[in-house]
Amino acid sequence: MDVVTLSRIQFGLTTAFHILFPTLTIGLAIFLVVIEFLWLKTRKEIYYRMYRFWVRIFAINFAVGVVSGITLEFQFGTNFALFSEAVANVIAPLMAYEGMTAFFLEAGFLGIMLFGWNRVSPAIHFFSTCMVAAGASLSAFWIMAANAWMHTPAGFELVDGRFMVTSYWDAIFNPAFPTHLAHMLMASYETSAFAVAGISAWYLLKGEKVPFFRRSLALALIMAAVCAPLQVLIGDLRGLNVAEYQPAKLAAMEAHWETNPEGRGADFVAFAIPDMEEEKNHFEVVIPELLSLLITHSADGQIKGLKEFPRDERPNALVLFWTFRAMVAVGFLYLLVMLWALVLFLKKRLYDTPAFLKTLIVIQPLGFIATIMGWITSEMGRQPWTVYGLMRTADSASPIAAGNVVWSLTLFVLFFGLIGASFFYYIFKTLKKGPDMDSEIPPVQLLAGMEPFGEAQESMEVK
Repeated sequence: MDVVTLSRIQFGLTTAFHILFPTLTIGLAIFLVVIEFLWLKTRKEIYYRMYRFWVRIFAINFAVGVVSGITLEFQFGTNFALFSEAVANVIAPLMAYEGMTAFFLEAGFLGIMLFGWNRVSPAIHFFSTCMVAAGASLSAFWIMAANAWMHTPAGFELVDGRFMVTSYWDAIFNPAFPTHLAHMLMASYETSAFAVAGISAWYLLKGEKVPFFRRSLALALIMAAVCAPLQVLIGDLRGLNVAEYQPAKLAAMEAHWETNPEGRGADFVAFAIPDMEEEKNHFEVVIPELLSLLITHSADGQIKGLKEFPRDERPNALVLFWTFRAMVAVGFLYLLVMLWALVLFLKKRLYDTPAFLKTLIVIQPLGFIATIMGWITSEMGRQPWTVYGLMRTADSASPIAAGNVVWSLTLFVLFFGLIGASFFYYIFKTLKKGPDMDSEIPPVQLLAGMEPFGEAQESMEVK
């Protein structure tokens, strides 16, 4: 393989590994804000215990996310030095803002959030939790702004091959940014909600800490009930944005080769094996004129086919067709599961239906898989460009020997294997230990009129 391909593989592997952790961090931080708010509002001890349990999962995840994120950022200079040199005036400030605002905000209040129970008042502790959650989402804001700019560059001028900022407002709030950010945030919230739901369902099937995990499951499903339909709506808006600004990506995602004639809608390809060399689909199953209805919201809207673009400017339709459908399938599966949850809730069987609880356990990792599939669709769909329509990936890689990337890629695989194994070791150790139900609440956290979570309440919750 050449140095460009190897560098892309290394960057893709690093991104796929890293994105798993911010996804859970962003969503779980919001979940913790809700729990602590309920602890302060209701004065029920169960919410204090819930916070102390889930914050341990959050802390492990946050630590691994920071480590893997550092390795990701280094590759801008080591593997894509020509790209970094060309876009430094745009991307570098955005990355710096992410560090100076989001990361510093998280790091500054994380210590209080994790270790301040004996030292600060409940109000200060809650404020710290809110700041960490705000920092996590703010981090996504800056990262997605930088990434979206690469898809729909704006607010710049080219000077001697370099992108010079003319308007930071236009650069940050570029056309792809709103849906880019909303799609990622909602994916994080939804993925985290189903992660909590899956863990809670596992404990409920085992019959352990039933009142505790019934409450955790209830909160997670409420969060998922809000996010699942919103993500479908945002996904539709994201598709419309891609259709407008990246038509080649849309054509590849839909394996749409021929531009439909006027007066007739484009067919939706439900199943196919796209062939990039022969410019056609094998074994395709189509739904007549549905694609035009989905994309243009018109029965006969015209959509450019992939043949309209030069061969060297076409994304890989075989990859995009399936990664996109995998992501969409998970989104609609989660929506169907929430409809099932609604039926069980109305029948008052939400917590004692084994099939439903087992389903939550099985689908728990799918949110992370969908996130990776979404990133592959987004980034490979931009190819062969790093800056869409302006700078090719082939002109972005560092002028180094391919063997150097082979060595670094090998070391990265070993490093991620070690980090991933450590992560799962501590996560499973924490889950095996379960929530702490016996430790005393720090005096500074005791609230007047607090409702204890003792045997009487456990009995009431089970009933």
